[in-house]
Amino acid sequence: MGAPKKPLLLILLIFSDFFVCEILAEGVTNEEAKQLRDEVREMFYHAFDGYMKHAFPRDELKPLSCGGEDTLGGYALTLIDSLDTLALLGDRERFAASVEWIGKNLRFDINKTVSVFETTIRVLGGLLSAHLIASDYNTGMRIPSYDDELLHLAEDLARRMLPAFDTPTGIPFGSVNLMHGVDENESKITSTAGGGTLTLEFGVLSRLTYDPIFEQVTKNAVRGLWARRSRINLVGAHIDVFTGEWTQKDAGIGTSIDSFYEYLLKAYLLFGDEEYLFIFQEAYRAAMLYLYNDPWYVEVNMNSAALVWPLFNSLQAFWPGLQVLAGDIEPAIRTHAAFFSVWKRYGFTPEGFNLATFNVQQGQKSYPLRPELIESTYWLYKATRNPRFLDAGRDMLASLQYGARCTCGYCHISDVEFHQQEDHMESFFLAETVKYLWLLFDLAAGPDNLVENGPYKYTFSTEGHLLPATPQISLVSEHCSYLGAYCRSSNMRQETYSSDSARDSTDTNNSGSFTDTDSTNSLLGSSFRRSSPSGLIKGFCPGLSHGQRFGISYVASEGSLEDESSSATQVAVVQDSPVLVISNYSSDSPPSDVDEDPDHRKEPKEDQGLSLLEIEAPRIVNETHGDVIEG
Repeated sequence: MGAPKKPLLLILLIFSDFFVCEILAEGVTNEEAKQLRDEVREMFYHAFDGYMKHAFPRDELKPLSCGGEDTLGGYALTLIDSLDTLALLGDRERFAASVEWIGKNLRFDINKTVSVFETTIRVLGGLLSAHLIASDYNTGMRIPSYDDELLHLAEDLARRMLPAFDTPTGIPFGSVNLMHGVDENESKITSTAGGGTLTLEFGVLSRLTYDPIFEQVTKNAVRGLWARRSRINLVGAHIDVFTGEWTQKDAGIGTSIDSFYEYLLKAYLLFGDEEYLFIFQEAYRAAMLYLYNDPWYVEVNMNSAALVWPLFNSLQAFWPGLQVLAGDIEPAIRTHAAFFSVWKRYGFTPEGFNLATFNVQQGQKSYPLRPELIESTYWLYKATRNPRFLDAGRDMLASLQYGARCTCGYCHISDVEFHQQEDHMESFFLAETVKYLWLLFDLAAGPDNLVENGPYKYTFSTEGHLLPATPQISLVSEHCSYLGAYCRSSNMRQETYSSDSARDSTDTNNSGSFTDTDSTNSLLGSSFRRSSPSGLIKGFCPGLSHGQRFGISYVASEGSLEDESSSATQVAVVQDSPVLVISNYSSDSPPSDVDEDPDHRKEPKEDQGLSLLEIEAPRIVNETHGDVIEG
């Protein structure tokens, strides 16, 4: 059986300017939402029970052969990752039994070399989230016999990972041995996400143990990465933790970088640390200027912004959800619709979808049960109450039920074109994928869970773990909205970048607005205006430079300004009309608007950067020179 044919209607929907407003939602009734919520609950227990019966205490389930495998450290990874999902579902009995078993049996004094990133987000995050639920009467899930066992385990684990941060840059090694520290032959190359996605878990641990070391080392790692950003505020994908040199200079919002952006905003929302907000604003603004091709995102060279790769990477799908938290709703809706159209085409989202050929990228045809698109669907429904997002959730649930369900759990899809199943189930399927689906339909049915009805506002870690803004953890004042984004109330001080103030007022007056005409529920009850990225989050946005505000001067190294033109490759784009064309300006030098002072960057001129064009087909576009050859 060949790959599905590409319907013309799909192409038109994706690349027209009005497709977001014109897709009609069938609508999910309240009763159907309850049925879908129950179906997701059954999905969780089919996979969880399969793991407990056939794989526990090994790390992960092999759902086709009904066996287990150790993939991280051999410490019941899936059980730890599932703890707060059990609590969210209100399963007191299994939650308490699981916490008790882990407290009595789990130890980290083992001769295992583990990923600092994966161990932090899955294990450390899982332990901390479960501890905060099990120890607090206000959650309704407190375990009377619980005596902080999970917190002690979390602290022990984090201390065993501290040697990874002993580098000249402060950016940690990618791996560490839990007994012996960093091996002398350990690679000095780590990803930006690997070094910059540790702040939530380590920060929460510092505030629970009153030991600042955990928060300090992870904040230093973020500073170390941001200090080495390019002069146009982009970061690369991989870096040498000793020299600070970028070994992969591709900038994007997907693989190897994604959660770096996520934790900048979420660390601010949870901890109230304005330094994270400052960095996020600059990083987000640069991403929207150089990576965004409405409604897609591409990868570019971090120094010159020359196009590197016109690829939709499945990990990019978290971005609309992050934009909801940042208050940038309109582009989030458009991008989600584009991403979801890929899911609709194949039944799943492939790891890579080529925007030049409009087909699955060779070698990236799998779908490992990733949650990112479902996560963004949940946040967009929470922000808009638009029924089209329930429809999307229903479609994604159906795909998982009919394409990924197998004997003992849910299988990876090795090829989205043929729906071939693979004998593996990642722990994040229960920590995130199922969790966000359940939250989506529970919200529609009338929420009955500790996230929506509990005493705290929760920040979700990149692994979907629940981190509450308790007085002990959060220093945030009452300036956060229900969604976690900044309010725009009149009693807030409106600090912005001094160079942006005039432009913000102009953008507000001249920008268009988006109103959802399909639904009786408009976006949060009002129209949303397209704002300049620098002015999206207001209130306590710093007006000073980073050096003035925090005593640190971030200056890109001279080596980062080298000529990158030799790396620009020639790409031919052929497509039926209308077609997505990614064009880029000459990459002979960095953008001409770059200032010598990295704290006073200017916006690119109107004719610079990447652009989205719709042309009559078929044409071939020479991406290096922008020449158009008639087909």
